[in-house]
Amino acid sequence: MGGRTLHGRTVDLGAQYFTVREPAFARVVEDWRERGRARPWTDRFHTGDGQQLGAAKRGPQRWGAPGGLRSLVEDLATGIDVRQQEPVQSVRAGAAGPDVDGVRVRAVVLAMPDPQATPLLSDDVAGRPSAAGLAAPLDHHWSPTIALAAGWAARRWDVDGVFVNADAGALGWIADDGRRRGDGAAVLVAHSTPELAHEHLTTPEGAESTMLAALRSQLDIRDQPQWTYVRRWRYAKPESTRDEPYRLLDESGTVGICGDGWSPAAKVEGAWSSGDALGAHLVERLS
Repeated sequence: MGGRTLHGRTVDLGAQYFTVREPAFARVVEDWRERGRARPWTDRFHTGDGQQLGAAKRGPQRWGAPGGLRSLVEDLATGIDVRQQEPVQSVRAGAAGPDVDGVRVRAVVLAMPDPQATPLLSDDVAGRPSAAGLAAPLDHHWSPTIALAAGWAARRWDVDGVFVNADAGALGWIADDGRRRGDGAAVLVAHSTPELAHEHLTTPEGAESTMLAALRSQLDIRDQPQWTYVRRWRYAKPESTRDEPYRLLDESGTVGICGDGWSPAAKVEGAWSSGDALGAHLVERLS
């Protein structure tokens, strides 16, 4: 749910929207809607083949956020004592409980993709099975993507979002960020295919010209944008899913991993439900 402030406004560069199915998440979303934090965006997206747009097709209601999707995460953290520190180097799980970089803590939550979590998990502690020993199944692979944001002086298109046929080459997705956010800004966000992202993992800016050409071709935009911005997401989407909502990584049940890789579908709602389930377990375990 990451974004950036570009030319005076927040642009959603990571997750592009969210849907609502589960009652518990629906209650959270309704509260966001009542307070103006989230807004219904659209239930119609086009398809594209790289050159022409297909007919718009209906689907579930997609939601956006006037302040960007990251603002919803910040809203959930309201009233909580959140402190940031230097990047964590190791998580150990001993008989007395876990520690983070040598500091004893009551519980640890790793809300991240498998490839980011595994290097943090230590080798065995005092001969006991460690988090690393129990974390061997953390082997899911993730696909990358490159996000391109581009702004024009005026809107030259009439779409909310476009699923681009992967065979078209460079792009997999296009969104009208102005309609999504509700401020009407002439800003588009495109996501690359995993194949193009793999080619430019170390130099994502090298994909910009290819992506911009594909974007303009798909929406028949003749003029160049006033500005562009490129962001790489190395772990954008898990290549497979899991039915379990989270996993405990130690014998004491106080080190867990959760996120959008721990649900039947890699979606915002799945990530929320995963974290909510792990949080409920830890509350019960530690109370």
